[in-house]
Amino acid sequence: MTTCKSALPASLLSILRQGTLTEEQAKKIYKQGPEAVIFALLELTKQLAEQRAAGAAGSHQTPSTPSSMKPTYLKPPGKSRKRRPGAKPGHRGSRRAAPERIDHRKEHRADLCPECGGRLRRCEETRTRYTEDIPDIQPEVTEHVIHRDWCPKCQKKVEPPVADALPGSTLGNHVLALSAWLHYALGNTLSQIVEVFNFHLQMKITPGGLVHAWFRLQAVLYAWYEQIQREALHSAVLHGDESGWRVDGKTHWLWCFTTRNVTFYMINRSRGSPALMKFFVEEFAGTLVTDFWAAYNAVVCALRQTCLVHLLRELEHTEKYKSPGKHWPEFAKKLRRLLGDAIRLWRVRAEMPEAVYASRRDRIAARLQELLDTPWQDRHAKRLIKRLRRHQNDLFTFLDQPDVPFDNNTAERAIRPAVIIRKNSYGNRSERGADCQAVLMSIFRTLKQRGHDPIRTIVATLTQYLTTGLLPPLPEPKITSDG
Repeated sequence: MTTCKSALPASLLSILRQGTLTEEQAKKIYKQGPEAVIFALLELTKQLAEQRAAGAAGSHQTPSTPSSMKPTYLKPPGKSRKRRPGAKPGHRGSRRAAPERIDHRKEHRADLCPECGGRLRRCEETRTRYTEDIPDIQPEVTEHVIHRDWCPKCQKKVEPPVADALPGSTLGNHVLALSAWLHYALGNTLSQIVEVFNFHLQMKITPGGLVHAWFRLQAVLYAWYEQIQREALHSAVLHGDESGWRVDGKTHWLWCFTTRNVTFYMINRSRGSPALMKFFVEEFAGTLVTDFWAAYNAVVCALRQTCLVHLLRELEHTEKYKSPGKHWPEFAKKLRRLLGDAIRLWRVRAEMPEAVYASRRDRIAARLQELLDTPWQDRHAKRLIKRLRRHQNDLFTFLDQPDVPFDNNTAERAIRPAVIIRKNSYGNRSERGADCQAVLMSIFRTLKQRGHDPIRTIVATLTQYLTTGLLPPLPEPKITSDG
């Protein structure tokens, strides 16, 4: 083998290993004699074996494989930052403000120098420092002595309600609200919450007792869940998205419908129109913003807006993974320019006279029609043309309707917290648990959108409900300085 290798020029050996061998160069190797040909064949066989091994290692990977399931060495390098993280030079710094209330005051004075151990000469100079911490927590146990008195009118004994906890429950409303918030809003697992209460809060609870308490909380607050659904259905612009979910090891789907002030989650076995009909119990009079998933076509609504970012991603995905033909670049270039010009027109609408805007809007529609009428030869172009024809009236609604975006980023952001919870808990073990998950996630997410403290709000609501027997309506959004 050494003789074969020395018989092959270094330049040809380099070309052979790079995989760029031409017919002329192959003839040169042939002229070197049998040993050179044998070495070249062995070298090519070695390269094919290495490529086959690498392919087998990543054969289970597809373009749609989640990033978390791909080995690090198979991922492309990350994009470099456009600028250094952190505040810009000259930016005014921020720090924790001094507390308004002082609970304890301690004085500290050294007896000896901490450096040399020598005696100190006392001075009047001092400095002040504040620390905030959580003290050791001891749960409060309250014994309720409930008097039962006779009512002559009702002819029975009656007793006053206890507003500190649900009937028959030994866990108070604060524990119930805090634990539900940790699980359904922050995504902590059941075992983590039990450990926090058992060790840090010094309150012994069990997983079964906690889950049962959450089921009761769901039943009390279910009217809020229905109110969220009604407000979503009566909104001017509604964003929808869906993602996978698991219930008792079976594939389900998490549906998300969101606006600026409400978010409605629903877990259903179907990813099609049966699930959508459970949410859209009436005709939707606003604009529905979604991706291109075909199930949304079954929704009866006034207007639609499909996500243009999904369309741009489809162009990139096709070029990267599907090997389009020679006619593809022309189609992709025209479609990208059309979408880009529409987005730019939307961004400068406020600065443009109405007549000029209307003229450019008409030009966008004419360019779309021209693109649809062109007889494209590439099979991927034909596939996307069919999608564009189906959604021709849904592509540029954002140019005509106020507060309608060109993407579905709002729904994707709203569904992301639920997806993080799914990664932690792996879904639900029962249909009842899935229903409770959807209800309480919707309530906590909506309270956050409206600027309310979730724990204080739910504790106050439970107190009022247990006192009066009536559940107050879902709190209205808080008015902020930015409107």
